[in-house]
Amino acid sequence: MKFIIQAGIMASIFAVLLSCSKSDQNQGDIYYEQGNYEQAIEKYTEKLKFEPNDVSTLYSRGRAYEESGNFELAKDDFEKALELEPNNFQLLLSLSNIHHTNENYTNALLYANRAEEISGAPAMASFLKGRAYHSLGNTEEALKAYGSAIRRDKNFGQAYYNRGLLKVGMGNIGSGCEDLQLASGLEYPGSSEAYKKYCQ
Repeated sequence: MKFIIQAGIMASIFAVLLSCSKSDQNQGDIYYEQGNYEQAIEKYTEKLKFEPNDVSTLYSRGRAYEESGNFELAKDDFEKALELEPNNFQLLLSLSNIHHTNENYTNALLYANRAEEISGAPAMASFLKGRAYHSLGNTEEALKAYGSAIRRDKNFGQAYYNRGLLKVGMGNIGSGCEDLQLASGLEYPGSSEAYKKYCQ
């Protein structure tokens, strides 16, 4: 279940970047989309030899490293790109996700918080902030951040799901079940099972 949630987050972050990136697609992107991460890394590395400060390519190679399980190299690429564009919320979200994956929840929170403060940041920034608070055991702040994510995107099934589970865990079964039912209606994976387990 944890893997499915993280895979969904990674896919969402990459989709945000792709929607904001240049319309031309290089060979690395094609390999990435096919799941050929090692070949994608090679193509991105070739491009970076000629354009070492290309933020989009650094980000893309970082994503390919992340998908192939090389979190340290992914983090290095994201951090280098962030030095070039300190207010790039996709990079901040990616760094938050990497730190969360490595159970460094304080850094995950710091990057998510920075991303959330940027004008135009997506609901994912608030969600990652809530997830970091949740992992740190700060349930009240987690509830606020999940609520902020939902206010930014009413169709954010994962935010309803996480908030619902948190509420159930806190003993607020009725409200938690409402969130799980909303997540289920939005077809978020695992939400129907969670609703049946805790609410029926």
